[in-house]
Amino acid sequence: MNADNDALEPWMEELLREGALADGQTVKTEKQARILAAAIEVFAAKGYAGSSTSEIAQRAGVAEGTIFRHYRTKKDLLVSIITPAMMRMMAPFVIRGFGSVLDGNYDSFEQFIRLMIDNRIEFVNRNKRLFRIVAQELPFHPEMREQFKTIILTQVMARMTTLVEKFRAEGKIAPLPAPTVARLIASTLIGYVLMRMLMTDDPAWDDAAEREATVTFLVKGLSPS
Repeated sequence: MNADNDALEPWMEELLREGALADGQTVKTEKQARILAAAIEVFAAKGYAGSSTSEIAQRAGVAEGTIFRHYRTKKDLLVSIITPAMMRMMAPFVIRGFGSVLDGNYDSFEQFIRLMIDNRIEFVNRNKRLFRIVAQELPFHPEMREQFKTIILTQVMARMTTLVEKFRAEGKIAPLPAPTVARLIASTLIGYVLMRMLMTDDPAWDDAAEREATVTFLVKGLSPS
């Protein structure tokens, strides 16, 4: 395996260890595992459009024909193998560690928002390739969007809505519909996390100031008064 693959992220380690592929199939050989890991690396680094099966094959240390014996096209490799497997593995990684935030008791809405930001930043820092692939490819692949909606949003948004209803009942946020508030929170935080990932190396990016602005925007915008 290429040296670039040495530092596997937690979700990648679990994906390769479990060997879960699409349609109930499994990784049966070490060569298949190398192809899967190489494809994840290349798609994360260059995106689907900028990637080639020849580069994936080179990184995996196999002939390009070996990939085509299993997957007819590059799209098959992404959609039929990486995307379903990734989304199945992503769900527990998104929920894991996040559940404690959604199930916690908070003195204030601001306390919840700050803890939520810290939790998601830690998740993204540990799983940058996963976040990058999803952010890059979600708008372009209907299959991926449907899985994301079914597996991720349904679980996360349902739990967040329950917590929002609690804040609303306690008078800590504006009396807006709970699903609307959950959507506003999620979209704002996703926007901040995405921009943070894209702008981290830009000297003009002041992360502390951007984080405070995000917290202030949500807390004041959803204030009950």
